[in-house]
Amino acid sequence: MAEDNHVVDKDGSIDPSKVGAAIARIDPTEKERILRNFEEFKGYLNRRIRMAESIGLSEEQMAIIAQKVADYLAGHEEPRNNEELLLQELWKLGTKEERHMLAHMLVRLAQGERSH
Repeated sequence: MAEDNHVVDKDGSIDPSKVGAAIARIDPTEKERILRNFEEFKGYLNRRIRMAESIGLSEEQMAIIAQKVADYLAGHEEPRNNEELLLQELWKLGTKEERHMLAHMLVRLAQGERSH
């Protein structure tokens, strides 16, 4: 796949506007598997975050991407479990700043870190 289709380029620069297209390219069966179970969803995010860390992305860069992913999911996907429903409701109620902080917390949750 061409590099211009990726959210993160090889040099570490990010283009959050490509998040929706990247999610849309995920096979529907795979997307359902990821979203069906919250633990599976966190595991998927953990693998993506480890990859992002390996190319040197900062927590702030990861939170920007997480915010775009959450925007996409809130607008295009129905929650498949209680955890996703709670996250969607919090997301919809939050201000832009609160959503950004929630994105940081989601990154930390997916990293397996509970406190900072």
